[in-house]
Amino acid sequence: MHILLTRPLEDSLEMISKLRFLGHQVSHLPLLEIQSVDYGIINFADYKAIVFTSANAIKFLKLGDIDKKILCFCVGAGTEKKAKKVGFQNVISAEGNVRNLKELILQNFDKKNGKMIYVSGDTISTELDRELLDEGIKINRLINYKTSHIKNFDESFVSELKAKIPDIVYIYSKNSALSFLNFIKMNKVENIWMDTNLMCISEKTSSILNEIKWKKIFLFHPGEEEFLLYKI
Repeated sequence: MHILLTRPLEDSLEMISKLRFLGHQVSHLPLLEIQSVDYGIINFADYKAIVFTSANAIKFLKLGDIDKKILCFCVGAGTEKKAKKVGFQNVISAEGNVRNLKELILQNFDKKNGKMIYVSGDTISTELDRELLDEGIKINRLINYKTSHIKNFDESFVSELKAKIPDIVYIYSKNSALSFLNFIKMNKVENIWMDTNLMCISEKTSSILNEIKWKKIFLFHPGEEEFLLYKI
């Protein structure tokens, strides 16, 4: 099968390798540019727990400032893997969505112990910090990276995609969905993606792309990408 991955290259390399090993043709179309944000000096010792809903939040963190024994909540397996890789020792992971992460925090963090810090990008799909505040948890949000839409694509690569439409496209966020919709409209390929299966990380993500007539739409959690291939 011809599979199109849309995350930044660094985040896609492992999946590209796995899918090619399985014999699939893999194309890569990054939809977002991710850049660090200077957040100044934060005293992480003031916090009893840290929350991540993205591996990028860990990537752009000044790790030398943090005690790696701090209680660390991660949205899913991919973020958990990144947290452990950089040295966090006390990691609890949810099942890949913010709703489950919120419940996990409520079950495992005693708000009497102090406050937590939520590290994220500038754009988030769910205001987790506000929801936890409503539950009585003291939490601050720290933005340490930003995303922007890629608008210019290599013309020769676009021609290749038009000549061989992907069987599967993976979309990992609402922002990516918006960029992908722009890519489709800009290159006028709405009517030739009829046999493509769309893999979306959430219903919010898939809803943005519903105006395109896809063969099928599947929802997935990070880490399930290769297993979804057996459903097609």
